[in-house]
Amino acid sequence: MRMSVYLLVVCLALLPQGGEASDPPGCMSPDAVRVAEEALEQINQDRKIGYIWSLNRLYDLSHTPEQGKDGSLYKLTIDVMETKCHITSGKPWKQCEVRNIGNVPVYGECQVSAYVHTQVKLQSYSCTIREVPATAVVDTCPDCPTAENLNEPIVKETANLCLQRFNEESRLANYFTLENITKASSQWVVGPSYFVEFTIVETVCSRETDVSELSRCTPMDCQFAHRGFCSGSHVAREDQFEIRNPGGKRDGLIQDKKPVEVKCEIYEPQASSVEAQAHAKAGSVHTEHQQHNHTHLHPHEHLHSDSPSPDITLSVSQNLGTVVNQPASPRASPAGSSCPGPRRHNLGLRNLRL
Repeated sequence: MRMSVYLLVVCLALLPQGGEASDPPGCMSPDAVRVAEEALEQINQDRKIGYIWSLNRLYDLSHTPEQGKDGSLYKLTIDVMETKCHITSGKPWKQCEVRNIGNVPVYGECQVSAYVHTQVKLQSYSCTIREVPATAVVDTCPDCPTAENLNEPIVKETANLCLQRFNEESRLANYFTLENITKASSQWVVGPSYFVEFTIVETVCSRETDVSELSRCTPMDCQFAHRGFCSGSHVAREDQFEIRNPGGKRDGLIQDKKPVEVKCEIYEPQASSVEAQAHAKAGSVHTEHQQHNHTHLHPHEHLHSDSPSPDITLSVSQNLGTVVNQPASPRASPAGSSCPGPRRHNLGLRNLRL
């Protein structure tokens, strides 16, 4: 009898310890948060269009040790928010500012699979994103800009005006042309105010090209073409909007033009940085190719072919996931321990929980 009681006491003493040892990491675990942060960094690197996302919170997770391996498979549900950095910039998401309520905010969620051993390796992802509804923005901030349709003529005209000013004031070697309009919004100030964001690409035309010829400038079709991301604005009266083509010729007349504001970031192409590293390592000068030449943004001229030299290797990532735009839908309650984690952003919205 005494032996039975002794064994029972020992078993009861061991049960809590065994339970604690087998507890999986929860949404408050620093290790789980690290996995979510690093997985999101890899998702941003894998994507080719849109804006860089920031982690808002870890909503749910499961953790399965791999049989016969030292690592584990994590299944995560993360909430993300769009930043002001475009994917083209290649910036780490922690360096990017989340869009506030006045910048047409976008939010969403991702289902993520990642293998974790000594490092986090993204396996797959499926993300759904959407704009914060204009009604939710106006309810909290009646004077904030609201989204515009990217196909509206006035949006395209605003982007062209901004690009025209950038080309006029730029000291770069070549002219740039419009690639894609990525976001647009409007607001009433002293007149209708239009705000645009767009990507640009370097053309084959140098700054010595006559403005009358700019409409014929084609994008530089090679891996050494520079790309950029711009944000700009234009304020005008409803009946007074100046329209110019990229060459500067007026297509419409106005009496009182308002200033156009624009700011652009130009990014060094991956091929140039890889080539520079290869040349520095070899201690050689640029090899001349005969297919075409173009002037770069650097103070010296390069001659390049459409194909990289044999000693240059460009990293090409595969698409590991999907991204769709669709309205929010009811979601299941989290099953993970201490889930969901805390939100990092809420934008001050009254009637919408991101």
